[in-house]
Amino acid sequence: MTVLDEIIAGVLADLEVRQAARPLEALQEAVRGLQPRDPKPGMRADGLSVIAEVKRASPSKGHLASIDDPAALALSYQAGGAVAVSVLTEARRFGGSLADLAAVRAAVELPVLRKDFVVTEYQLWEGAAAGADLALLIVAALTPSQLTDYLALGRQLGLTCLVEAHTSDEVRQARDAGAEVLGINNRNLKTLEVDLANFEEMASLIDGPTIRVAESGILSVADARRMRDAGADAVLVGELLVRDGDPAAMVAALRSLA
Repeated sequence: MTVLDEIIAGVLADLEVRQAARPLEALQEAVRGLQPRDPKPGMRADGLSVIAEVKRASPSKGHLASIDDPAALALSYQAGGAVAVSVLTEARRFGGSLADLAAVRAAVELPVLRKDFVVTEYQLWEGAAAGADLALLIVAALTPSQLTDYLALGRQLGLTCLVEAHTSDEVRQARDAGAEVLGINNRNLKTLEVDLANFEEMASLIDGPTIRVAESGILSVADARRMRDAGADAVLVGELLVRDGDPAAMVAALRSLA
């Protein structure tokens, strides 16, 4: 069993509890009238766009930061010029929750990404009901038909889907499914190994108007510059920001890379 398999097993166990407490019909009612924000114009703006992440822990690094007030952290990201805020909602490995997402949504004007391991349609409805504007879809965690169906449901809900790939085959699957925002994860989710060269190799496979997002392993301004030089429109950054004493200034430094 890979690390990804283990994480998904935990996600499904926790999901069963939430589904029992809040049926799909309640979520469908909760999303009526909601109008998610569109992050794509911000991601296409001049300079390197930053998706700044609220992240307490990770499977590879363990504890990263004690974040007692995710809303305050998100506000600092907004002040620094982030184009979106990513909120980890997976509890077992990342220490996140939907409550974190709701708190961030109430605090900032920016689009908010629900960062989790979406493997059911229920989770897309759940994220939208909690105030998410974006959803993460990981190609390695889904079948091709699921990816296509979840992208369609995302459009129905007004969610922008960040489709995450790691290999050339996954990039092709994402493109074939119609991904508008395609993230290249420098971390192999099956082994947790990180290599920034992965984005450099995969970016050339993404053409046209598709937005290219570099994910994982961006631990310095130099790393972000390397991703920008390889063609990234945006970087998704968590560890660097939650460990920095001035996250607003760090976001601004990343945004200044023209």
